[in-house]
Amino acid sequence: MGKKLEGNGIFESSRMILPEHREAMLRHQREQQRRGKPIMDEQAIEEIVRTLAQSFHEKVQVDLVVFSPFDDEHYSGVVIGINQRMGRVNLLLEDDEKEISIAEIISANL
Repeated sequence: MGKKLEGNGIFESSRMILPEHREAMLRHQREQQRRGKPIMDEQAIEEIVRTLAQSFHEKVQVDLVVFSPFDDEHYSGVVIGINQRMGRVNLLLEDDEKEISIAEIISANL
């Protein structure tokens, strides 16, 4: 009992946090982990577009790494459509179709 009355002992044992404050704290920590999109040179962009076109014409599987602010996303599939005007590519995955912005693709490998 003596320890509880010393210093900040009374309040140390009865600490609690409101759910709203906890959510805000977690949101803030998550925002601190946000990263910026890497800057890509023209040669890297041309290589990505070339790989996408090759997958489209030859119907071969391509592995894409797509930028996300917190963790990059990985997709494997066959390119079934390229919309250059909109800057988007349609990828046929195993069980689904995915439309991806070409500007968000970091790397593409056959």
